[in-house]
Amino acid sequence: MSNLTEEFPSISSNDLKQYLREMLFIRRFEEQCNIAYRAGLAGGYMHTYIGMEALASGWINSIRKGYDYVITAYRDHAHALLLGTDAVAVMAEIIGRKGGTAGGKGGSMHIYDPENGFYGGWGIVGGHVPLGAGLAYAARYRNEDRVVLNFMGDGAANQGVVYETLNMASLYDLPCIFIVENNEFAMGTRLEYHAADPELWKRGQPYNMKCERVDGMDVIQMRKDAQRIIDWVRENQKPYWVEVMTYRYAGHGAADNDRQLYRTKEEEEVAWARDPIARLRKYLIENNIMSEEAIEAVEAETEAEALAVLEKAKESPFPDTDEVYDNIYTDMTPEKGH
Repeated sequence: MSNLTEEFPSISSNDLKQYLREMLFIRRFEEQCNIAYRAGLAGGYMHTYIGMEALASGWINSIRKGYDYVITAYRDHAHALLLGTDAVAVMAEIIGRKGGTAGGKGGSMHIYDPENGFYGGWGIVGGHVPLGAGLAYAARYRNEDRVVLNFMGDGAANQGVVYETLNMASLYDLPCIFIVENNEFAMGTRLEYHAADPELWKRGQPYNMKCERVDGMDVIQMRKDAQRIIDWVRENQKPYWVEVMTYRYAGHGAADNDRQLYRTKEEEEVAWARDPIARLRKYLIENNIMSEEAIEAVEAETEAEALAVLEKAKESPFPDTDEVYDNIYTDMTPEKGH
């Protein structure tokens, strides 16, 4: 294999070790989320990031954490963790506890941590995309050089509000990167059944913005592409549309146990051959960056860490009943007889 340092000097061996640890922790964390959901600990609904870890790792490790803005849809745990949000607070939010990022009132789809540059976690498909453009507009208005990572799913790419936003982003030269996490399925609908043109990378062309398709299953390549695009947007202060090809190994949500209705076991086996964690693991061993024993030790550590996070989150109490109206815009208060 070629020498990574010569190809891309900003990625070191220590960076690669960090990416492996992050990706392993995200996967083990998400597995604990599934366990918590099926044990009845998490209300509402929940979507995990199993199989997509390299996508978020590549992008978020390429921005200025705490300075640039990140916003996404309801598959949001990994983004928060990578930005530095406390893992116990993320899990506490998922299981509805007071120590959660939104006080236990938002749940899995509404992780929120503006101090670390994370503006959610949103449950309406495509509804957050104009909010991301609004963050970019604010940065431009203040003459800052921030960029916005505006993640969405492939299903959201069909929403009308997305195209209104693309038009405005291009018209106003907003430093917003629209990132389509194309995991090949919108809930249980295959891409080719919901998109007249399944090459989603083209969607930015009518709005006179740069657009392309990249591989989200290889963290090294994802990191290179993300850094290149982010640097361009920061320098030129213009939007960018990116389709990132990935795959989710779990169901659409935690209760989706019938994914064989819309994909075959043979297809999943082929997809597992692209597993981003396994690919990085192989690279590290073949390039003598980590031994199998060292990687196994990290695997054991991250599994124990994820288990400890869930147990710690369970120690947090539920929100008090008198907090039900806190941070809610409404006139339906007990004092008014409602």
